[in-house]
Amino acid sequence: MNLMHRRLCSSADWATKVADRMPGDLAEVDLGDDVLEIGPGYGATTAVLLGWVPRLTAVEVDEASAERLDAEYRGRATIVHGDGTALPFDDGRFSAVVCFTMLHHVPSRALQDALFAEAARVLRPGGVFRGVDSQLSLRFRVLHIGDTMVVVDPGTLPARLTTAGFDDAPEVGLMPDTRLRFTARKS
Repeated sequence: MNLMHRRLCSSADWATKVADRMPGDLAEVDLGDDVLEIGPGYGATTAVLLGWVPRLTAVEVDEASAERLDAEYRGRATIVHGDGTALPFDDGRFSAVVCFTMLHHVPSRALQDALFAEAARVLRPGGVFRGVDSQLSLRFRVLHIGDTMVVVDPGTLPARLTTAGFDDAPEVGLMPDTRLRFTARKS
């Protein structure tokens, strides 16, 4: 991430905004008892999830961020330095997998698809994959100057999730603030 993006995502204002949005981001979904968060970044979503779920594991690709998160949340969440496209967990381990405002940082559509397949692999039968990500706008584009920005197309996402191993009817839609929200289930 560029410096401007890092400052935003590590700010108290961002943490407050995330906390305010999370009830809507998690609406109508039961995460169960053992949740995996992919790509927590600076941990604003992790902080909120800790109050919602009995057991939380987060996997973060950036080593420095993973170390910082581990120091902050040790004893309350398990933080793993790892890659969402090659998760170091057993098949069927988690009741839910979540990712918030991070998919556009995955450097290609093929790697996003690999992340979706890994989410399906580590979910228990009946498990749910819930994600939220930003859609293209002028502000979003400016914030990502010099950053990776592979925006997820809501029109192709259902087929991509089905191909990754989820049920045939993933729910994909735009929220009132134009963010993409999806829910996919594993049979």
